[in-house]
Amino acid sequence: MTEREESMLTGGCLCGHIRYRFLGPPLLTAVCHCRHCQKQSGSAFSIVCATPSDGYGQSGTTAIFADTGDSGKRVMRHFCPHCGSPIVSLAEAFPGLTIIKAGTLDDPDQIKPTVEAYCDSAWKILPPLEGTQRFARSNI
Repeated sequence: MTEREESMLTGGCLCGHIRYRFLGPPLLTAVCHCRHCQKQSGSAFSIVCATPSDGYGQSGTTAIFADTGDSGKRVMRHFCPHCGSPIVSLAEAFPGLTIIKAGTLDDPDQIKPTVEAYCDSAWKILPPLEGTQRFARSNI
């Protein structure tokens, strides 16, 4: 097995229709507390990791919700059309990056968030994560 194959991370949706892989480690792993991620995940936050788009591969076709970020730029939110699992976001503010919903990783323990974004809308009952750099907003 080559070094590149050893750094391959994999994941997929709840029903198995969508499967993906990307070369790791991620460029960035973050906790996003924005209201859009809260609503999309149905939870208090979303954990995401960013990878170069040219190192991301996927089987299965996602449905897409066209969202708009605070920057006014588009965020294309891809999800499984069968089970609804959010898979990736493609943000115009970050061309060339694929933002993966880390909860869909086969082994999420391989990643560790280093950043928290949109902390101004974080649920007040949640303490800051140890070892993260916190930002009130983001540039997405």
